[in-house]
Parts: sequence; C-alpha cells; structure tokens
Amino acid sequence: MSIPTVPGHGRSAPEPSAVAGERRQLLNIAYRLLGSLAEAEDAVQETYARWYALSPERREAVVSPGAWLTKVAGRVCLDVLGSARVRRERYVGTWIPEPLPDRADREGVRTEGEGATPTDPADRITLDESVSMAFLVVLESMTPAERVAFILHDVFRYPFGEMADILGRSPAACRQLASSGRRRVRAARTPAVPAARQAALLREFKEAWEARNIRALVDLLDPDATLSADGGGLVGAVLRPVRGSALIAQYLVHIADKAPGLTLLERTVNGVPGLVAQHAGVTVTVAAFELVEGRVARIWAVRNPEKLGPWTEGDRP
Repeated sequence: MSIPTVPGHGRSAPEPSAVAGERRQLLNIAYRLLGSLAEAEDAVQETYARWYALSPERREAVVSPGAWLTKVAGRVCLDVLGSARVRRERYVGTWIPEPLPDRADREGVRTEGEGATPTDPADRITLDESVSMAFLVVLESMTPAERVAFILHDVFRYPFGEMADILGRSPAACRQLASSGRRRVRAARTPAVPAARQAALLREFKEAWEARNIRALVDLLDPDATLSADGGGLVGAVLRPVRGSALIAQYLVHIADKAPGLTLLERTVNGVPGLVAQHAGVTVTVAAFELVEGRVARIWAVRNPEKLGPWTEGDRP
C-alpha cells in the first residue's frame, strides 16, 4: 500500500464557478476522511451552507474560495469523526467503510461529458489507492486529528500552515500528526499485486465459491485470512471476524447453500477488483479483498443495505 497523491485543491478563481467547481474536490476529501458517502455528502452540503450564510461582502473578501471551503469542510469532518467514534462503538457488528463502484460497472449512469452531470455523489469520487478498502480501514485506526492531518497533507498536499486553522494546533503539531498517520499506513503496507493478477485470482475465487469447492477456496486463502462482515443490524451477518482459511471457506459455502440462486459478479470495488453478490436480481453484498503474496488475506463484506445505494440503481425491483 503506497501513499497516493490526488491533484491539489483549487485555488482562487472567479465566482460562482470557483465555488461550484470545488464540490468534487470537497467530496473526495470528505469521503476519505469519513469513509461514508452519505456522511461525506452531508459534510459538503454543510460546507456550502456556511459559505452562502456569509454576507456578500464577506464572500467577496475571500481571496481563495477553494481554500476557504476546504478549511470549513475539514472542520466539519473533524467534528463528524469525533461523534462517529461514539456511534460506531454502538454499531451492531463490524463497521466497514462504504464501498464505491466504478462508473463503468454501473447501469443507467449518464456518461460525463459536455452538458452532463453525475447522477450520484459516488460518481464524483476519484477511485485510486487512497480509497481502497485496505487503505480506508487503516484510516479508521487513526485518531480524528491524525486522519485529517494525514489525508489533507499526504493525499491532497494541503500545507501544514493552513491546516493549523482546521485542527487548532501549531503547524509543527500538524506535521507530527501526519507523520503518525503515515507510520500507521506504512506498518499496514503489503506488497502491491498487479491489477491483472488481482482480477485473475478473484475470478478463481469466484469460481471456487460458485462450485462450493472448499478445498479450492482454502488454497486461494491465506492460512491466517480474515473475513469481516457489516450488516449494521439490518440484515444477517457475522458479528465478529471469521479467521482462518478453513473456517472462511466453510462459511462462504454455508452462505451459498442458504441462498440458492446467488449470483456473483466481478466488479471494481473502491478501485480494485472485488465481487458483488446478487440474489433475485438484487445486490445483497459487496465484497472487497486484500491480497498478500498471491492469496486472499482480507475480505470485507458489506451487507448493510444503507451502504449499498450506489450499487443498487440497476437492480430489479
């Protein structure tokens, strides 16, 4: 897992295009900070509400609308992260970041071009390594201040001097927070697996699952693999991680036996190959994977229907 860079946030540009044009960047920042598309969209909406609550004179006095909006969005996300920790402690089962699809995998999504606008906030998220499920899960281990400092500086190249106003700390303290977050990412880093190899391995995994071939699944899983599921208390899902290749293989076959007609689709999940499970034409699970040395080491299965909105647009009613 490397530390990626997303092109920098916009600087001063004429009103109103400068303000409207920042929405994509703000949503990209907010999603990485919060791990939830719904919460990110709410944070961006709150940011714009604060902008338009300013008097015309105060808006005109802002030298760089992009910098102002980023600062406010960072503060909003910092507040949300603080309250989210309390909410997630009460969450039923494992909380997993909200998975995002690739636009090419979705049906009924208008192609962006002249005069076209994305039909869903998910279309505004840039899918790169900084939104891979493995990366987002590491971010969950950081304190809110670490996460804000690391994401804004290491991913979006936001200056520590300007970040100090967001976190209420000195630039030197912000630098230390980003460094601490960077160490967490480096400690969790695994060797990169070429995309073609990832796709091939996931295809083998899909075929073994469909065939209910426990031996083949065990061979494709790392002996110490872990499967975590997020049902949010709304649908059935294991409340604790399943550990070990044999137990995971048995669990997957058990799921297939309980849901005859389960269809597995190869899809891009947060920028890397993953699997989507549909039952009776309805998306019920989105699974993200982390591979280590040619085997599946982690599986994150999101079943909470409140997190599957972008995946269900083309589903049969």
